[in-house]
Amino acid sequence: MERIPILRMGRLLLVTIQVDMRATGVLIDISALDIVDSFIGRMISNTAAMAKILDARTVVVGMQPAVAITLVELGLTLEGVSTALNVERGIKLLERGGACA
Repeated sequence: MERIPILRMGRLLLVTIQVDMRATGVLIDISALDIVDSFIGRMISNTAAMAKILDARTVVVGMQPAVAITLVELGLTLEGVSTALNVERGIKLLERGGACA
């Protein structure tokens, strides 16, 4: 299994892709987020759109109720993004190709 280094540089994450990635799914864990703004919502949406172009599915896991409410209030539908309660369920969802868990 290849490793992809993720380095924290202040408030940024640096992800260096050093291998040919052919992913069928993208899992985004936002369980540590208590609040979101339109920027975070757009980043999730843009990531899902890019994954779809590469024929990969996106699952967001660990969304807190307040985060979900905020996304709705901001009018962000996160089209094409499935959700799951936690990482384990998100991985199962991606493996079986289902819609939402």
